[in-house]
Amino acid sequence: MTMLRALPFVCAVILGGGAFGLPAFVSPAMAQNKADDDFMAAKDNAKLHVASGYVCQAREGRFERDAVGNTDVELGADFCAYSGLDGVYATVTLSPLRSGYNPKTSLTPQFEEQQATGGRMIGQKTVSFGEPPLSVYTRQYETSKLENLVYTVEFASAAVRNWVVEVTLEYADPRDTPESKDFLKKVYLQAMAQIGGK
Repeated sequence: MTMLRALPFVCAVILGGGAFGLPAFVSPAMAQNKADDDFMAAKDNAKLHVASGYVCQAREGRFERDAVGNTDVELGADFCAYSGLDGVYATVTLSPLRSGYNPKTSLTPQFEEQQATGGRMIGQKTVSFGEPPLSVYTRQYETSKLENLVYTVEFASAAVRNWVVEVTLEYADPRDTPESKDFLKKVYLQAMAQIGGK
């Protein structure tokens, strides 16, 4: 069982920490108060990430938003968590861009966690979305197999203006692959249109 499935409301933690994936000095209640400051209500039950301008939609295809919150108060990293039927999960994590950003390096803690729990890397590549093209680094891990389904965790990362946008997806390949790819594309096209555009 991955962290996303076990703790969907605090998934895709960028850096480790205390209980619930939060820094040891931050209580869940404090993190929720911080999240209330970081997000505001938007049209059609969406949540606007105030600092970046990114809008976490209430629904993206088969994915429904479960929660928004803060993953690292010190770094200013926030998330929107989604889930769908049949154990499909997605998380969008937004954090301020820092000097020396490298997409592969930024995802290293997640890679190490997957490997520690038996995940096997099955692919990595850079994909492009939008015009001008945004390069997005992606890596996939196989977590288990059941009959003709390969349960996969996919990580993606890209810098969009002055923000890092990371996406974590959990899905069964090939059953959920089209919807997962569509979710990934929508997130980055939306980020390109919204972040820094205020």
